[in-house]
Amino acid sequence: MILRRALACSRPSPRVAWAPSIARWHSPKILRPDGTTHAVKEELTPLAKHIRDTILATGPISIAQYMQLALTSPIGGYYTRGQVFGREGDFVTSPEISQMFGEIMAVWYVMHWEMMGRPAKTVFVELGPGRGTLMEDIMRAAKRFKPFYASIRGIHFIEKSPELRKLQHDKLGCDWSVTATVDDKSDGGRTPVTSVSQSHGGLDVGWHDVVEQVAVDRDCVPLVMAHEFFDALPIYKFEKGESGKWNEILVDVTDSDATPMQPTSPSQMRGSLQSSSSIDGDSSSSHFKFVRARGVTSNAAMVLRDQRYDSLFDRGDRVEVSPESARIMIQLADWISANNGMGLIIDYGTDWTQGDTFRGIKSHRFANPLCSPGSMDLTADVDFSYLRFAAKGRAKCYGPIEQGSFLHSMGIQARLQQLLKSTADDKVQRDLVDCYRRLTDAHSMGRVYKVLAVLPNSSTGAPVPFAQPTAEDPGKPAATDGA
Repeated sequence: MILRRALACSRPSPRVAWAPSIARWHSPKILRPDGTTHAVKEELTPLAKHIRDTILATGPISIAQYMQLALTSPIGGYYTRGQVFGREGDFVTSPEISQMFGEIMAVWYVMHWEMMGRPAKTVFVELGPGRGTLMEDIMRAAKRFKPFYASIRGIHFIEKSPELRKLQHDKLGCDWSVTATVDDKSDGGRTPVTSVSQSHGGLDVGWHDVVEQVAVDRDCVPLVMAHEFFDALPIYKFEKGESGKWNEILVDVTDSDATPMQPTSPSQMRGSLQSSSSIDGDSSSSHFKFVRARGVTSNAAMVLRDQRYDSLFDRGDRVEVSPESARIMIQLADWISANNGMGLIIDYGTDWTQGDTFRGIKSHRFANPLCSPGSMDLTADVDFSYLRFAAKGRAKCYGPIEQGSFLHSMGIQARLQQLLKSTADDKVQRDLVDCYRRLTDAHSMGRVYKVLAVLPNSSTGAPVPFAQPTAEDPGKPAATDGA
């Protein structure tokens, strides 16, 4: 019954779909009179200068610190820009491809709201909401289920970017005349903090920098969504040396006396964008390079203190670990169990630890992550086993399962047929089919993207379309050979 009602929720609004492509990265070079060439250094932007000065003052920095600066620094961090999604941006996400994605997510929340006995008060919490497209699609579809829609008391966005907050504000039809704002230090404008959505009956909407800032009444059930959120969280990278000790991989300036390491290449990746092609190892135009720490860093001692890292990995193996991901996962798991909530985590990654997936994405192509900080997205595959391990004993985790399997089980084919019947335009129909294939095909997003469900410890029965809870202890990760 729920699915049939969802199929009638709206006419199609197809979105253009495209994929990041693999391209060799080349540094600009000048031809000398004798026929040889030399590389030209890229522009030293204010952000690049800030990172360079930091390294010169303190020594090489962790990849995690580099990511934080490159992505969120007010001096010119990537996410301080607004137009990073879609054709005009650097990458495209599932909600931007088709309305079907958000509609299916709405159905999942409605079904489990029903299974939990129709709680009277709910609140949506989305981590990394992008332009707000996913939440708008979920809310629009939720209107078809009046009791569920009536239970929603508000929407909370976890979002640091001032520009993205403004896009989310407008996408949900919020009223600027009643919007509470703070000064935007990046451009002198105003950044929304709270508002009301005129598109959704005056529903309260709030923005927060971190999940800990969200305050929800004890009798209000949180409906959590984290879509392509964890992949952008900072990672630390380590390599197991011949002595059996873990050496941290750091970011240094190119003119230091440290020996540079080969940049990560997609051919080494076992994740979402694996390809036989690789990023060119020539990073001579960049102001930065990867180096190995000479001794065991405090990060290595702290992050890898779990005995499993010594027992499961061999000399020469690399691992990427995101303590920030574990911290947030613990927060979500505790929150969901304490408030009888539910959550979906959707991202690209694997159910084991990898070691060479850190890369940049610019204009839908791979790019050297150390070039032009602030000009590209930086990302690494999500380790779902690490998230489950963090939630151990705090909440029940189901999956991950492949996105294509999840969407098919939830009825995306039926929704596609409904949309195809609602239009006679051949181009619209072709676009709908293309979008469906992009979301579900194993050679596109259907296999590399995974879905993990999180339910309270008190819950009984597995959520649709998952089986029993996944064992919290991760199995042996795949080998990750060093270059």
